[in-house]
This record gives sequence, C-alpha cells and structure tokens, in this order.
Amino acid sequence: MPLSEQEQRLLDEMERHLMRNDADVVSAPREGQSLSYRNIVIGALLVLAGLGGLIVGVSTNLIIVGVIAFVVMVVGVVLAVRPAKGGAAPRTSAPPSTGPRKAPTPNASFLDRMNDRWDRRQEGN
Repeated sequence: MPLSEQEQRLLDEMERHLMRNDADVVSAPREGQSLSYRNIVIGALLVLAGLGGLIVGVSTNLIIVGVIAFVVMVVGVVLAVRPAKGGAAPRTSAPPSTGPRKAPTPNASFLDRMNDRWDRRQEGN
C-alpha cells in the first residue's frame, strides 16, 4: 500500500531530522571497539570452566572453590566483552565528492552501503 503525500512528506522530514541529529553518532568511528573472536571463545571457555568449578564448590561445600570459580567466570566475561588490542585503524571521514559515485563493493559494511544509498537518493540519482 503506497503512502499518501502527507505521510511521505512526514517520513522524509523524520529521516532528515534523524540524519541531521544522529548522523554523527551513527557514522562516528568507534576506535578500538571491535571484538576479537579469540577473546570471545577464551572468555566463554573460562565462564564454562568457572560454572563447572562453582558447581563442584557448592556440591562439596568448599566455599573457596566456589569463590575462585566465580572469579574465573567474571574474568571470562570481562575478557569476552573487552575490545581487541590493536583493532582496526580508525576510519577517517572523507569530504563528500561532487563527482560520480562508484558502486559499493560487496565487502563494504552494511552502514557504508546504506550511507551510499542515502547519499545517492539525496543527490537525486
């Protein structure tokens, strides 16, 4: 079902408002915030080992084993969500070009493709 002219104008106004106010937040590079799969796997293994240790500690009534296992679990979670060291280099935003745009590459990120699409739409192409 197509939108009425009023609904289309309202939607366009909302998009402009969102892009004007939130574009910096969405397109700002997040320096060093890429997660490492290695860290996630090691963290998950530590959490599982800690959970096993916690069960052993509770079933044998050894409180120190349970406390150590809990600490291992916390370390595993922290390791899993910690950003990778030496992650991707920070992206720099280039000034918008007035020339023709090239088609987005297949390995471009989803946000890059959506930004290119948005820019082409705003230019009337």
